[in-house]
Order: sequence, then C-alpha cells, then structure tokens
Amino acid sequence: MATTTLNHSASQSILRTLAAPFIAIGNTLIAIGEASSRSKQVEFLNSLSDSQLADRGMTRETIVRHVFSDKMGI
Repeated sequence: MATTTLNHSASQSILRTLAAPFIAIGNTLIAIGEASSRSKQVEFLNSLSDSQLADRGMTRETIVRHVFSDKMGI
C-alpha cells in the first residue's frame, strides 16, 4: 500500500487566496490588450521584413508610433 503525505502551509493558502482576484484582473487586462485591433496591427507589422517596412516608409522603431499616433497625438 502506498501512502502520500502533503505538507501544506496555511500562510501560502491565504496568500494565494488574497492574490487570486489580482491575478484574474491582470489576466483579463492582458487578454483585452492582445485582442485589440491595434495589437494585431503591431503584430502584423512586426512580422514584415525590414524591406517591406521600408516600402511602407517605416522602420521597426516607428511601428508603435505609427499604429498609436492618433491616440498619442503625434
């Protein structure tokens, strides 16, 4: 017969319980950010080669500025 012993600290359980709502909120914000059309546009532009970006008049350094220019007032 096999026996399993679990050592579980009560303080770890309390900390996990207290942290759970913040972890859930953080995961939700990440999901929202990843789903936004601007994020998808940045991902698409990052997937292009440097020469394709140059044809569009951009560099890797200017992708985010280009995508968010109307939000940042640039």
